[in-house]
Amino acid sequence: MKWESRKAAVAAYRERKVEAGIYAVRCKACDQIWVGSAPDLSTIQNRIWFTLRQGRNPHKSLQEAWAAHGSEAFTFEVVARLPDSDDDPGYIQSAILKSLHAEWVEKLNGVRI
Repeated sequence: MKWESRKAAVAAYRERKVEAGIYAVRCKACDQIWVGSAPDLSTIQNRIWFTLRQGRNPHKSLQEAWAAHGSEAFTFEVVARLPDSDDDPGYIQSAILKSLHAEWVEKLNGVRI
């Protein structure tokens, strides 16, 4: 019985709708914004917060701000979602995401991550 529920959970995870887009990490204490892109918005915050807690985030300024101000000073928000298009090949979606990322970095006057 336990095996069947695990198998069903794995199948549901694989069939879920993946949404790509742009996100912003904001630090209220230092009034700084980091802007990133992700092919799967549902998993990116957990990944970023995990690396920050471990002191292993590759973005030095973000890691330094986290160390200085703590997790309470940070928020995560999705600022743009890619239009749903199953017809676009991966390289087209990647190009659109890259362009959208650059726009949001400029719009928010943020640091690109």
